[in-house]
Amino acid sequence: MNPFTELTPLLKTLRLSGMLDSLEARNRQALSEQLAPTEFLTLLVQDEIARREQHKFSRRLRRAAFHSAKTIEQFDFTATPTLNRTLVHDLLTCRFIGEAAPVHIVGPVGTGKSHLAQAIGHQAVRQGYDVHFATQSELLGAFTRARLSGVHARRMRMLVKVPLLVIDDFALKPIRSPHDDDLHELIAARYERLPTLLTSNLASDEWHEAFPDNKLLGAATIDRLNHGAYSITLDGPSRRLPRGATPPTRASTKAR
Repeated sequence: MNPFTELTPLLKTLRLSGMLDSLEARNRQALSEQLAPTEFLTLLVQDEIARREQHKFSRRLRRAAFHSAKTIEQFDFTATPTLNRTLVHDLLTCRFIGEAAPVHIVGPVGTGKSHLAQAIGHQAVRQGYDVHFATQSELLGAFTRARLSGVHARRMRMLVKVPLLVIDDFALKPIRSPHDDDLHELIAARYERLPTLLTSNLASDEWHEAFPDNKLLGAATIDRLNHGAYSITLDGPSRRLPRGATPPTRASTKAR
């Protein structure tokens, strides 16, 4: 009798699909290499664990809601020769998450801020952290919808607890009431507990301009975002070019 006939429904019942998927291949390997039963079982268990870890990674990646699959392997360091690579590689270890330290990535439009932020977030997902990525507009829009549907408090709790929050395009648009209060509550709750990573076209000393309705509330929010923060500055021309266009050299950029 074929042992797979009995094993297949048992493995399905136990939800061991990783073992099920590799059972035939591992059985052939065991026969050809004359593996001991314990060696054969060890390989099957490793397959099951690998499948579960991959599923966890895929779920974390979906929850992160990155706008694109931008990883550090795709980042062009040569386009920004002044970039502090040592700091970037330190951030990629995700040590800053354990420190609950804010991270700022600032620079002109098109210099790779969002790419780098998503690459760091992607690395955090690889290391088992949950991440939430959103532009400032998306974040504040979600608060509006949550308030209208009566789930504002639940939305706030989720954002307060996520191990890494990434806010893209911070201070690009004015943050008006009640969103300034939403943002302050969120940042204050995460302060010195969990890190927030921001990208912005503006330097941090210009962020106060984004809080036209309540300067004091804005100052309190920014103060928490600045305390103990790691800061990366990107410069150079925009990398977003029409098809076939040649990026300007740094010399030609300076000559303008």
